[in-house]
This record gives sequence, structure tokens and C-alpha cells, in this order.
Amino acid sequence: MKRTAAEELLNKYANGSCTDEELSVLHTWYLAQPLDTPAISAEEVEMAKQKVWNSLPIHEANISKTVQLFPSKLVKRIAVAAIAVLSLSLGYYFIQKKQLNLDKPIAKREQILPGGNKAVLTLADGTTVNLNRVQNGLLSHSNGTNIVKAAEGKIVYNNNASETKSVAWNILSIPAGGYYNVILSDGTVVWLNAKSSLKYPTEFTGKERIVELSGEGYFEVAHRNNQPFKVITEHQTVEVLGTHFNINAYHNEQSTTTTLLEGSVKVSASGTQKILAPNQQARLKDGSISISQCNAENTIDWVNNDFIFDNEELSSIMRKISRWYNVEVSYPSHLANLEFTGSISRSKNITQVLKIMELTGMVNFKVEGRRITVMQ
Repeated sequence: MKRTAAEELLNKYANGSCTDEELSVLHTWYLAQPLDTPAISAEEVEMAKQKVWNSLPIHEANISKTVQLFPSKLVKRIAVAAIAVLSLSLGYYFIQKKQLNLDKPIAKREQILPGGNKAVLTLADGTTVNLNRVQNGLLSHSNGTNIVKAAEGKIVYNNNASETKSVAWNILSIPAGGYYNVILSDGTVVWLNAKSSLKYPTEFTGKERIVELSGEGYFEVAHRNNQPFKVITEHQTVEVLGTHFNINAYHNEQSTTTTLLEGSVKVSASGTQKILAPNQQARLKDGSISISQCNAENTIDWVNNDFIFDNEELSSIMRKISRWYNVEVSYPSHLANLEFTGSISRSKNITQVLKIMELTGMVNFKVEGRRITVMQ
């Protein structure tokens, strides 16, 4: 893209007038850039930063919604880019570094809204509670445990150990288009993504704390030295004492992934054990565990209600869209491996998400009811 067009986009970002598509493109360009700043002097960087930083509302008390869409490190890099990088050929990137056409017309479609706080709680006696239909407050008191709907999208377990007589198990189930958060009796916090479920005791007794996960969950485990926390999925077990990690164990994914944000975890499967360090990911496929470096924060984009695609294949992206928007998707096999890079909020309706992808010129979508067909 020519300097004038790039400069216009950066100026629109600075004054908060970018459209959703332009914001996504700008963020995408950021993701596509190398980590190192272009070869300019430290003095030039500082001058650039000061000149543009002073024009941005980020330093004011009331930060605009537009600026909040981006992490602070992105704002700083864009500030530098506005002065120091505009002389380069700044391209719009989304897929395979192809140029976007922002003027391309997109056909009108019916609105398919994003997911939200939806869950069903199954109590130990088999009673089911639709959490969307009950008010905040006490849901149940049994076996020394209070189960409380504390706020929209969250339930909390409070246990009185002196009343506990036996272990009772609950199941929190999230439908397609759903998302929920539970605070277990030990203080462990679990976020559950769409089409996921967690089976757990109302109180952790014995030598281990054990839960069972299907789908995807992000865990912030409360530390207990003498009581390790174990997450059991269909094909593996993850053991920790207290740490933050994400597990993706959907049945329709090609592998089970465990991503560590802080602390350490032990992943066990098929007689093999691996220890993860922060920003590492264990991938279990065909009984074998491989370890790779990753950007762990991008893995929990869904917890922050975002989609972040970093050279992600179309097949993976469409599975995420299917679960979050509760739609069926289909695509020809030759498109499955197309790689996309970009970012957009999961709070957007599906039309806006599909529009961003169509702007690449590489794919188009046909929407019929709740069925999405990918075409070229």
C-alpha cells in the first residue's frame, strides 16, 4: 500500500475514527510484523513515540473504546510506525500477506448474534438448573456446600468443611454459543468455552483434587502443596499444584493441546510424561506428546472474548466459529489449509467476522439460516 493510504489509516486510528474492518486490518498488520523494530536509531524511535503518543487519547483519564480494543504494546508500536515506518511499503495483511480490498462490496446477510453466558448445572441428585433462567443468589445447599450464582456468567462454591459428610459431584455443561465461569470450593477458577463440560466435586477431599474436562477450559488453580490438582480428559491427565493453563480437548480437533501461562504442569498420556514451562504448548496426537513454544496469551483469546488468528488454518477457524455462533459450517477440502492472521472481538455478529475474512479476496461465504458455506 502507498504511503498516503497507510498514513491515512494511522491518522484515523489516532483520532478514533477507524471502522471495525480498519481496526482489524491494523491489528492484523501488527501481528504480521517481525518482533524487532525496523533499523532506526533509538533517538528516532523516541521522537516518533513522543510525537504521535501526544496526539493519542491513551494518556488521558477517559480512554476511548477504540483505543481499548488494542493492547498497550500495539498502541506504542503503531505510534512508532506512524513516523518511522510509513516510508516503507506498508501492506495490509490478513492471509498469506495478500493485499486487502476495503472497497469490495459484501452482500447483506441476516444477523447471527454471538454467544453469551449460557450453561446448565447438574447437581449430585440429578436435578438440572438452567443458569440463564434463575436469579442471582443461593442455588442449592447440600452436604455442607452453598452453590451461589454470584453474577451473570459465574457460579461460586462455598464449603463448610465441618458439615461435609461425603463427596458429591456436579457437572457444568456449556452449550454451543455459550460461555461460563465457576469458582470451585478450593478457590480454583475455571472458564469454560462453548460446547464444553466440567465434572467436579463440591468439596475436594483426600490426597488429590480431581476434575474431568470435555471441550476447552482455562484454569487458574489455587495452590495446595499437599493436594495436587488433576484435570482428566479423554486422552490425557494434567497435574499441577497451582498454576494457570489452558486445555483444548474437543472431540473434533485433531489433537489435544495444553498451554501453560505461568507455573508448571505435568502432562501424562500413553505412559509418557512431559513437563511444561510458561509459553510452551503440549500437543497430544496419536498417543505422542510434542512440545513447542507459543504465545500463550493468544491461546486464551476466547477468555478475553476475542478471536486471534496467527497463521491459523481455515478448518480450525471455522470450528471455532461453529461453536461460538452455534452454526453449521462446510467448506471444500482444498480450502482447509488456508492460513489466516487477524483479530476481531467475539462480541461481533457473524456478519462482521465473515466480512473481515472476505476482504482477503481468498474466500467468500454463503449464509443460509444457520448454515455457513465457504466458497472461493
